[in-house]
Amino acid sequence: MLMNTHEARLDALRQELKSRGLDGFVIPISDEHMSEYVGAYAQRLAWLTGFGGSAGTAVVLTDASLPSAAAMFVDGRYTLQVREQVNGQFYAYESVPQTSPARWLGENAPKGAKIGYDAWLHGSKWVEAASAALAARGATLVAVEGNPIDAIWQDQPEPSPAPAEVHDDAFAGESSKAKRAAVSEWLTAQGLDATVISALDSIAWLLNLRGTDVERTPVALSYVVAHADGTADLYIAEEKVTPELRHHLGNAVTVRPRADFVAGLKALGGKRVAVDPDNAVAAIFETLKGAGATVAEHRDPTILPKAVKNPVEQQGQRAAQAIDGVAVTRFLHWLAVEGPKGEVTEMSAAAKLLEFRQRCGDLRDLSFDTISGAGPNAASPHYRVSEESSLTLEPESVYLVDSGGQYPCGTTDITRTVWIGTMEHLGEQPGKPSLHEVKDRFTRVLKGTIAIDRAVFPKGTNGSQLDTLARQFLWSVGLDYAHGTGHGVGSFLSVHEGPQRIAKAAGGQAGTMQELLPGMILSDEPGYYKAGEYGIRIENLVLVEKRAFEGSDGEYLGFETLTLAPIERRLVDTALLSAEETAWWNAYHARVLQVIGPQLSAPEDAATLAWLKVQCAPL
Repeated sequence: MLMNTHEARLDALRQELKSRGLDGFVIPISDEHMSEYVGAYAQRLAWLTGFGGSAGTAVVLTDASLPSAAAMFVDGRYTLQVREQVNGQFYAYESVPQTSPARWLGENAPKGAKIGYDAWLHGSKWVEAASAALAARGATLVAVEGNPIDAIWQDQPEPSPAPAEVHDDAFAGESSKAKRAAVSEWLTAQGLDATVISALDSIAWLLNLRGTDVERTPVALSYVVAHADGTADLYIAEEKVTPELRHHLGNAVTVRPRADFVAGLKALGGKRVAVDPDNAVAAIFETLKGAGATVAEHRDPTILPKAVKNPVEQQGQRAAQAIDGVAVTRFLHWLAVEGPKGEVTEMSAAAKLLEFRQRCGDLRDLSFDTISGAGPNAASPHYRVSEESSLTLEPESVYLVDSGGQYPCGTTDITRTVWIGTMEHLGEQPGKPSLHEVKDRFTRVLKGTIAIDRAVFPKGTNGSQLDTLARQFLWSVGLDYAHGTGHGVGSFLSVHEGPQRIAKAAGGQAGTMQELLPGMILSDEPGYYKAGEYGIRIENLVLVEKRAFEGSDGEYLGFETLTLAPIERRLVDTALLSAEETAWWNAYHARVLQVIGPQLSAPEDAATLAWLKVQCAPL
């Protein structure tokens, strides 16, 4: 019989833990590759608790009578969502980074307890931290044989059997052979024999393959061991390997069953092997060390080359933005017409945007679940709409939509915030956000977007050094936003790609210290959120490029704006814009019209084109 309530699932997990002699268990959102988005088979936390976010962890203690018997850990992005989806009767809500699962265990695990964890779902650094916290309490962390969730999840989906696909060099811009040769040179220079690559997007980039195993990210479940002689072993389920893929990989890549990966690790005994502690699970480290390999901790050698897009990938991204911009423009025009009628919902708006994208180009998937937030829902930066939460877009209100598409030529990510209504009645509406306030906040966010876009900076600058540019206009009136300003974006890969990012440097967050290099793509997305009322975010993607100056004292960089879609002009308080900012707005929208306009030449697009011309007129 299936367990149809989260309470029943929690009870069943405790019984399973008791049968194994465990006093608790840690359940992260993760898979064997430490992916941001995971396949349906790995959605263990969602199945157990109901939480649908992309980052979070639960800790369950076996004894339900303890004062703190279970807890859910999320960061500030999911503070509201976790309370809506996870029953507070069974789980305490804990905020990261104020606390952590390891710290909580050190305070709440019974003395002498055995706390289970799945070594295929956690990084080695986490294992070290949790072990130390438990040791101070006389408790121990125990790696389980087989995940206890899998033992009780009766209708757990199987991993995707879909075949892996070749990513043509016409899109990749560089052959897999050349990429493997670069890894080989790096290994030789480091005095290493091999490196284990387990991050799915790294494998996809290195071998120029893609897949459909994980929603929103075009990757195939697999592992790679790359050797110093330029050869590689690909561990992948046999049903996923097509003749086309074998031909593409060539003789230098040996295809092995995914089930043989552990044996392959053990065969590296006596070798010097590089492993990335930020991207490889603890089980890989433990297996290699147990086999007698010397493990050297290094960043995955594909991370930086993957982030620095070659000219072909850069041009592909421009093509993807031109395709995507048409879809977003058609959607924004449709919304301008239909929104004020009071019949559009968050769900129907997201569905309509998907429909427009499906009509444009070779859309393979969305790049993430569309954030479609009306009114108070938009105040949650990572809100995920559902049938239960979906609101109607009310006239005279704010609507935020953050979305993107996966195209073979590139990955897109764009946010637009619009006013639903005609603005014919400019007075304050009872029970509605103050239009004057919304325009002020919108314009300050816009100024931040422009400041990043217009930034010129010397080579060696990192993302944290630019972050203040985006926040300064909100800071000047005592406001801020609780998320980063920008993240890296892949090339028909992950929409959130490291190592580069634009964010506060608090706590030495990964990526904020990464030097920005020509060819890197980042989002530029400051925002403002007023809990219970509305949210504002404006997001474009930008490409780091070299800037030449006569008489320059060094190498300088700036950004090329990639995203092409109109920004809500009715919410701009022009009195707050400088002459340079107004010039940026006019130049940007002239380019939007130049690129998007000719693609709206069909008779059925006449109204959209006329609307676009109005939106792109100079301020």
